[in-house]
Amino acid sequence: MDDQTLSNSGLNQTGNGNILLLACGALAREILDIIKINGWTHLDLQCLPAKLHNEPDKITPAVAAALDTHQANYDRVFVVYADCGTGGQLQTLCAERGVDMVAGPHCYSFFEGNAGFAERDEMTAFYLTDFLVRQFKAFVIEPLGLDRHPQLRDMYFGHYTKLVYQSQVPTDDLIAKAQQAAADLGLQFEHRHTGYGDLAEALKTAAHP
Repeated sequence: MDDQTLSNSGLNQTGNGNILLLACGALAREILDIIKINGWTHLDLQCLPAKLHNEPDKITPAVAAALDTHQANYDRVFVVYADCGTGGQLQTLCAERGVDMVAGPHCYSFFEGNAGFAERDEMTAFYLTDFLVRQFKAFVIEPLGLDRHPQLRDMYFGHYTKLVYQSQVPTDDLIAKAQQAAADLGLQFEHRHTGYGDLAEALKTAAHP
């Protein structure tokens, strides 16, 4: 399944697992890689559409609805979202439902490692992950209307100084696309290989509570 499909629909990888990962579709590729590497056959994955990140106020209700549908069928559910712009609402929901979630403000933080990310305090950096490099047009250019009104670029990105590509499994093609994205936005480019960061440890904890 490609990233365009993941960005527009949910991914349901159910089997005989007794633990459910309820995740953001933007993380599906990385989650499946980590599951495969570790041979965690007792985990099932249910993804919500990645496009919810364009409207973060809809994330918590969507997670709540998914919990209503799936939670009774599993021994445990682990929510593979950080706060992601929900203003603490997602954490409150998870506490009420008795489920754990990934720590951190957003995926850029936990991919780099929450402690290291907080120390950098990069207020003028714009971040892309592998997923967002692949979906740069669909998730950045088109929603902001830059394909139709390129003159809006400086209004949206004038306060940024650099684009940081946080790569999980980089390729020459992805690096080139990230460099082009930086050029398109008029920003300096930095490639920072993070791998899976804190996500790998969070899923390890979910798999072996």
